[in-house]
Amino acid sequence: MAPKRPKGAGAFPKAVESPAPAIPDPDALYAALDLGTNSCRMLIAQPKGSGFHVVDSFSKSVQLGAGLERTGRLSRSSMARTIQALRICQQKLKRNKVRRMRLVATEACRRAKNSRDFIRQVRRETGLTLEIIQPEEEARLAVISCAPLVSTKTEQLLVVDIGGGSTELVWIDISSVPRRDRPAAIMRLHNGFHTAESPFPAAKVVDWISVPLGVATLRDQFHDVEDDSARFALMSWFFEENLADFAPYKDEQAREGFQIVGTSGTVTTVAASHLGLKRYDRTKVDGLRMTSDQIDKVIRGYLELGPLGRRRDPRIGDDRQALIMSGSAILQALLRCWPTDRLSVADRGLREGLLYAQMSADGVLEDGPF
Repeated sequence: MAPKRPKGAGAFPKAVESPAPAIPDPDALYAALDLGTNSCRMLIAQPKGSGFHVVDSFSKSVQLGAGLERTGRLSRSSMARTIQALRICQQKLKRNKVRRMRLVATEACRRAKNSRDFIRQVRRETGLTLEIIQPEEEARLAVISCAPLVSTKTEQLLVVDIGGGSTELVWIDISSVPRRDRPAAIMRLHNGFHTAESPFPAAKVVDWISVPLGVATLRDQFHDVEDDSARFALMSWFFEENLADFAPYKDEQAREGFQIVGTSGTVTTVAASHLGLKRYDRTKVDGLRMTSDQIDKVIRGYLELGPLGRRRDPRIGDDRQALIMSGSAILQALLRCWPTDRLSVADRGLREGLLYAQMSADGVLEDGPF
């Protein structure tokens, strides 16, 4: 299964934003919905300074991609579960009188043969219009959402978004950007790849890749392997094989000046386990930095627990016990290639990127780096 790759040198295509209203209303609410292979998540937020304040949210595991690896189609039960969740989202949008919104679908809908029929069914039954976005934009939006977590000491940055159906990796060189401007330079990637004529310090996208393996699709690839440890090892090495054409894969990376930012349920769950949290706390997890050794210790602990122990762990649970191992296999493969003393945990992602991009296009963010 060959990873999907961009044409040309690997730079992001120029972003195409919806035209801003003639007179943007800074008090208006914005919504961003991310329908992935495993989850349906939405945020409703109001611009606040250079960021935003969340006024309502929704998150539910819908397993839209269940069985997709085997059939190439979205199943009736998966679509029914998803539409039920989308009805709740529609009610929240209506209740909050949201007019500015972007509702996107990712890998499962990109791959399913019947995704267009599903999109029409969603429109017919909920009134919501879903947009299937390409891997390039998904990667770009994940990058800008994580920009506030970029250290001013970082020169080489790897942003990793582990989804349900795919994993996006973006390698960015910010060594030529003045230290204090580095997070802002990452933010400005919402406009696409910077040219030499840019008046701002430019972050250079060295390469990026969208591997069609996420926590759900990788798990499904090896569902027939009964031994827990053997399945984990196979998943990890299989994912690494799919990185062979990623330009930085062949280069050894010094730990100094190198940072990984990871955004996914896998990374946040590993962080919660590392902290020993009994109940998930976003304020303690988002922005936490971990070393390769600390992450490896948590993953080895998962393997020692086994399937039954992971189900009983309150930070994992029955629904995620299999997904956490496929996600951990991806994470282990990445750290085997690029060990780091600075992996920043991001409890943020596509939804936040969508909100930043919309608000930036409308000019309602104050004193922001955009």
